[in-house]
Amino acid sequence: MGGEPFRRLLTTWTATSVADGVRATALPLYTAVSTRDPISVSAVAVAEVLPWLLIALPAGALVDRLPCRPTLVVAHSFRALLTLLLVWFVHTGQAGMFVLLGCAFLLSGAETFADSATQSLLVSAAGEEDLERANGRFVGAETVGVEIAGPLAAAGLFAWRPSLCFALTALAFGFAALWIPRVSAEVEPVRAGGERSMLGEIRQGTAFVLRSPGLRVVVGTVGAVTLLTGAVNTIAVLFALESLGLAPSTVPVLFVCAAAGTLVASRVTSWLSARFGGANVMIAALFVLAGGMAILELVRVPVAAWSSYFVMGFGAGAWNVLSSANRQRLTPESMMGRVTSAYRVFAWGLMPLGAGLAGPLAEVTSPAAVISVSASLVAVVAVLCAPLLRRLDTAARE
Repeated sequence: MGGEPFRRLLTTWTATSVADGVRATALPLYTAVSTRDPISVSAVAVAEVLPWLLIALPAGALVDRLPCRPTLVVAHSFRALLTLLLVWFVHTGQAGMFVLLGCAFLLSGAETFADSATQSLLVSAAGEEDLERANGRFVGAETVGVEIAGPLAAAGLFAWRPSLCFALTALAFGFAALWIPRVSAEVEPVRAGGERSMLGEIRQGTAFVLRSPGLRVVVGTVGAVTLLTGAVNTIAVLFALESLGLAPSTVPVLFVCAAAGTLVASRVTSWLSARFGGANVMIAALFVLAGGMAILELVRVPVAAWSSYFVMGFGAGAWNVLSSANRQRLTPESMMGRVTSAYRVFAWGLMPLGAGLAGPLAEVTSPAAVISVSASLVAVVAVLCAPLLRRLDTAARE
């Protein structure tokens, strides 16, 4: 599967995933500890999400014009230097809200470039026939780094000294910047150059996504499911505390269980796809995700809650592996950056909307009602999209 170039690209992805996991845990935690202000914590969370709405599409257009490896060197180097600057501010006690908001926004902004460039290299390094296995490896590495290793490292280092969290992040980004040139230049995608204006290329990429029946299915399904899972993840913590009686210290175990499910899915989805067909596995993954949500609400005991999150993680992981592979097959190499960015806009952009709707709906009804309605709607999405996904799988293979 891609040989040495793929393994080196995977090593870079693993390092930056750990860095993102540490940062995503330590930055909000430091904001909460240093300010004791919920509005400040919320503002930093918004600053981390905004680049995916404001920068991702222009970033994708630029990535389609520029060579990927130098783009990754610049993006990772920028993140390493900015995080080192944050280390100094935190260590000296000068990390005010302006610094925290700026770092949150700029680090995520650079990530939009790095993510698009990495996806382009992934397709070239893995080869079209091995995209399921390649995406499985990447999803697995990202899950371990962002959801397990990164948060655990951040928890240990934060108790010792908060600045060490950001020092580790800078070290991982620096390693990625030095390692990515070792990926062979032979996997560098061919770039057509800037024949259109930037705005024209963004429009071209967006139009391609909207006009391609297969990509419309993938992006539309991702958008709907992301909105619903965002609502469940937001309200599930309150549900676990009030309805299940979980102690606050055990609530994070739910997210570890989800990460474990995703990790298992990343290893077996390629085999399941070859055995039962990619479309069938994608449809089943949506039903598995809906089933996990339903278990959480219907079987109100802690063990069932942990199991439900494992099931949800497995369903989401299997879907992510196969939807990414199909999206990559349906996208011309010259437009990979723009299509990847548009995909991320839907995947990340609707999550805050789901989170924002969950609270008022739970207030009017109950947290359990939000979870059960979301589970039902995910199942409805699976039923409605099943014929389209089967056609998508055929088109991607052809």
